[in-house]
Amino acid sequence: MQIGIRFHDTVELPFEERLQEIKRQGFSCTHIALSKVPGFTADTDALTPGYAMYMRDAFRRADLDVAVLGCYLNLATPDEKALKANQDKYMAHIRYASLMGAGMVGTETGAPNTDYHYDKEACHSKEALDTFINNLRPVVDYAEKMGVIVAIEPVYRHIVYSPQRARQVLDRISSPNLQIIFDPVNLLWTDNYDRREEVFEEAMDLLKREICMIHLKDCVVQGDAVKSMACGLGEMDYTSVCKFAKEYKPFIHATLEDTKPDNAVAAREHIEKIYAAC
Repeated sequence: MQIGIRFHDTVELPFEERLQEIKRQGFSCTHIALSKVPGFTADTDALTPGYAMYMRDAFRRADLDVAVLGCYLNLATPDEKALKANQDKYMAHIRYASLMGAGMVGTETGAPNTDYHYDKEACHSKEALDTFINNLRPVVDYAEKMGVIVAIEPVYRHIVYSPQRARQVLDRISSPNLQIIFDPVNLLWTDNYDRREEVFEEAMDLLKREICMIHLKDCVVQGDAVKSMACGLGEMDYTSVCKFAKEYKPFIHATLEDTKPDNAVAAREHIEKIYAAC
C-alpha cells in the first residue's frame, strides 16, 4: 500500500516547495483538486495540455504520484445548464488527467437538488440513482475514449450511499473505466455505525474487483452525526481494510484525509503499523 495525503490538508507553501514537503514527510502520492491549490485554476477552458504537463513534471521532480485528480461536482442536479457545465468540466479533467499522469479522476455521487444538500428520502431514492447513472454515463464513455479511469466514491449522505448501490452503478454502466474509491468512513452514519465492520466487509466483498484506491480517516459519533478526523484519533479499526489491501491490492494508492500538518506523519505511521502487522 502506497500512503499519500490530500494536497489541501498540507502546510501552505509555494506549490513546488509544498510537493517537496509532502515527500519529506514520507508520503508517496497525493489526492489533488485544482480548485484547492492556491493561485491555480480548475476552470474548464484553462485545462490545457501545457498546464497538465507542467503539473506532471512538478510531481515527477518531487517523486510523487498523483493518485487522484478530484472533480467533485453534482451530476444529479436538476438544473440542466449546470449539469451540462459539470459534465463538460468532468470531461476537461479527464483530458487533463490523461496528460498529467493522474491515476484517476475521482468524484462523489451528488444529490438530486441544486445546492448538493442531504435529503435522505430524495438522495436514497431509485429516481435519484437513475438520474445519477444517466448523467454519469456520458462522462464514463468519454473516459473510455481518453483511456482514463473515473472512480466514484460511495458516501452515505449522497446518492450512492451503500456498497449495494455502488454495485448497481457498476453493473448498469458496465465499463472497465468506471471504478471505486473505497472510503470506509464515508459509508457510515449514525444508523449503521454500530455495524461498521459488517458494512466494510460488504464493500470489500461486493466491490473487490473495482476498488482502485482507498481513503483513510478516523471517526466518532458526535450527537446525530459521524465526525471524521485523522487516523488514530477515533474509533476506527483499519485491520480488515489493511488485510484486504495487502491480500488483493498490492501497491494500491491510499491517501489520508482530515489530517493537519502537525498530525499527518503520526496518522501515516498509525496505518503503516496496522498494515505491517497484517
